[in-house]
Order: sequence, then structure tokens, then C-alpha cells
Amino acid sequence: MNQIRMTINGQDREFAAVGPHARLLDFLRDQGLTGAKEGCAEGECGACAVLVARPDGVQGTRWTSVNACLPAAAAFDGQEVVTSEGLGTAPGPRGPGRLHPVQREMAERGGSQCGYCTPGFVCAMAAEYYRPERGATAAADEEQTGTGVAGAEHAADHECGPNGFDLHALSGNLCRCTGYRPIRDAAYALGAPEETDLLRRRLREPAPEPSPTRIEADGSRFVRPASTAELFACLDEDPDARLVAGSTDVGVEVNIRHVRPRTVLAVDRLTELRGLEVTAEHVQIGAGLSLSEVAQALEHRVPLLDQLFPQFASRLIRNAATFGGNLGTGSPIGDSAPVLLALGASLLLASRDAEREVPLDEYYTGYRESVRRPDEIIRAVRIPLPVANTAAFHKVAKRRFDDISSVSVALALQVDDGTVTAARIGLGGVAATPLRAREVEDALIGRPWTRETAEAAAAVLGRQGTPIDDMRASARYRRAVLEQSLLKFWAQSQPGQAQEVRS
Repeated sequence: MNQIRMTINGQDREFAAVGPHARLLDFLRDQGLTGAKEGCAEGECGACAVLVARPDGVQGTRWTSVNACLPAAAAFDGQEVVTSEGLGTAPGPRGPGRLHPVQREMAERGGSQCGYCTPGFVCAMAAEYYRPERGATAAADEEQTGTGVAGAEHAADHECGPNGFDLHALSGNLCRCTGYRPIRDAAYALGAPEETDLLRRRLREPAPEPSPTRIEADGSRFVRPASTAELFACLDEDPDARLVAGSTDVGVEVNIRHVRPRTVLAVDRLTELRGLEVTAEHVQIGAGLSLSEVAQALEHRVPLLDQLFPQFASRLIRNAATFGGNLGTGSPIGDSAPVLLALGASLLLASRDAEREVPLDEYYTGYRESVRRPDEIIRAVRIPLPVANTAAFHKVAKRRFDDISSVSVALALQVDDGTVTAARIGLGGVAATPLRAREVEDALIGRPWTRETAEAAAAVLGRQGTPIDDMRASARYRRAVLEQSLLKFWAQSQPGQAQEVRS
């Protein structure tokens, strides 16, 4: 008890006296690994980024970048972590060490000035450097153009390099003094990892299995149960226990509000919560899968989710955050709820002895309140198939990426022969809960999908919810955004623009 085992930069080590609320960032810095820094303590700047070995298929591993400032160190018991210090080759008796290719390119192209953010950039960049699909994208581009220059698929995408590097991999990393062009130049200059690269070779081996963990100190405890049966037993002991997956919400409360839950139950590695099932009737997504894992596994089967993922925080956050966590917090500005409402999703709520399915539009009962009982967990999200043939997700925030939304609107229409035959619209940021715009749906169904119909429905949409004035936007602005969102949706759905909204 209170001991954890962790592989850090290739070395297996055991550690004693780890507190249940000790962050991974503080833990690593206590070991002398001070490359990772604290910038925002909210998962928005990426100065704390590290690499974690996560499963990729049955027998493979994927190097995944995450924020170290949010999760507890205990959550990495039995896991494998690489920090910026572990990327290069350390000096030894045979001579000086070597920089990792990512580190070398950042140095040679002037991607670092004060250096505070650089280790986090390097770790996030290294995760993309080792992403298997990056090489496939670059090879396809080279075959298409014969020059290695990005082909037609990326010709208009200035955020994907000729080497297949997806610049969105760095969307959660902020630099305040160097400027981003040299960092982008470094990313686009990276070639393929060499066959002798130890971190590349590590990808061919299985990722570490999750370790059951129990840490207790100062009246608090961190528990990673070995099964859902043990999870429910822990809930019986403490009905107020906080369930965490990626800690992207609870971690902020711990850092900023100094909240210290008496019991924290880690559910992200439970096998029963990590399934993904596709049938002719539905897509079912386990509540413990990270959003990045969901995006990879779905392979564009749900186009509206494809629009959500790039706008949901940053890749650092999506590598840890889950649908179960985002919905479970009950936040009225969570990005996933409006999209899932538009998709007609339901939640599978499981207790020790039973399971029930609750439509998402009946789940929330008030601000951060729901019908879920203390003895229940969100096991999975179920999306009915087929999905609507015309859909879009509009998020309005002060920053395009990695920001909390002021207003979010998800629209899903079935348009057959020019007539709207079905409609679902989900809204966020305009009420105490995420909600469906049922009046707007009624104003659309059975009518021709024309500008006149869109304008009439937009006027109704502008009256939905109870928007307020706050630091992100005024109530008047939010209502204007609602109206314009539907008009924008109609314009995007017209010939020549349909690729943005049609499945």
C-alpha cells in the first residue's frame, strides 16, 4: 500500500509514500526530471507534456502524449512513461549523448528561445513522430506526387506537412516567445524513425497491463479497481467517491480549487468500459475509451463525431478525456453533449446487479445533476444507426482550438428529395444543462430544405434556452450565434459546400 511501480525512461523503479492526490508532474520533478513544467495547471499550455505507452491493437503500443499536471501519479502504477530527458541518449563513458531527432530539429531551426515550453513541445512532437499513420500518409502523398510534397488530399490543408506530420498534434502546446513558424518547420522536417530507434522498436511489443492500485493517506484514497465488481464495492463503501478516467476535469479542481476528494476511483483501464461495438443498429462506445481511441477505432463511421474531435480541446486532452467523463461531469458547456444529443444517443447506466438505457435528452435534471444514482456508473454511450445524412457541429469560442465554448450547436437533419424528414439539434452553453431544440426541430420536419425554411427555423432557434451574460459572452451574443448557426448550416449544405456537412 502507498507504493507504486513505474517504468520511467526505460528504467523499472519502485516508489514509496506516494500520496493519493500527488500529481504525475510533481512526482516526476521530485525524481529530478524537471524538463516538464507547470504553466497553467489546467491542461491548456502543454508545458507539462510527457509520453505514455498505451495499447495499440492487441499486441502493439502507441506512444501517447498527455498532460502531466492533471492526473495523479498513482494512476500510472505499472505504466511506462517517457519524459523529455528520456528521448535523447544520455552522455556515458563512450562519449557525449545524442539528441533525439525531434530535439535536434527544434534546436537547428530555432524552435526554442527561453526553453520553458520546449520539453512539452518535444514530447507532443515525438508522439506524432512515432504515430504509425504518419508514415502511411507521407508515403501516399509521395506516391501521388512523385516528389514527397503533400498530395491532393492535403494540398489545401496547411496544417499537415509533406512528411505527414499533423500540426494539430501540437494544438495543446503554447509558446510565448519564439513564435510558431520555427516549431512548425522543425515538425515538417522530421523523417521516419530509424529501425534501430529504441522507442520505435518498443511499439511492436504489448503495452503494460493496468495494475490494481490502492493508495491511502491523510484520510483520502486512490483506488484503481481490478474489476467492475470491486468498483461497485468501493461505491458501496463511499457513495460520494469521484470517478476519474483522464482526470481532465477533476485534475483542474484539484489544482485550481484545491479540492481533495475523499475517494478517487480510476475507471479508465477497466476492460468492461473499454469496448467499442458496431452493429447494423448502433455504435456503442465504452465510457473508458479516450476520445483519441474512439476516433481511431470508428474510422469515420460517424461523420458528426469527426467534426467534434478536432474542436474538442487539444490532442493532449483527447488522449486522456472520455465520453463517460465529459458527460458525467454534467457541465452545460461540455462539447460532446450537444453532438450526442443531435445523434440521438443514449447512455447505458450500470449498477452491481442491473443495467438500464437512458436517452441522453432525459439524462440531465439540472445544473450538474442527472438521473444517475450513486450506485451507478456510465458504462457506454450508444448511438443509433443510420445517422442523418446532413450534419454539422458549430463551436464558438474565444480561441479556435483548446478553449471552452461560449456556444455550441450540433445539427443533424435527414434530407430526402429536398425535404427535411427528421431533425435533431443539440445545444450547449445556453442553459443550465445541454438541451435539445425541439421547437426548432418541429419547425424543420416536413418542410423543404430551403433558405426560407432555414430563416424561419433560425428565428425559433434564437429563442431557445436561457442564455446568460458572463465572461465568455453576453446573452444577446449567444442568441445571435444560435440564429446564425442555422443559417450557416443551410449555406454549407448547398452544392459546392456539401463536403463540410454531408456524410
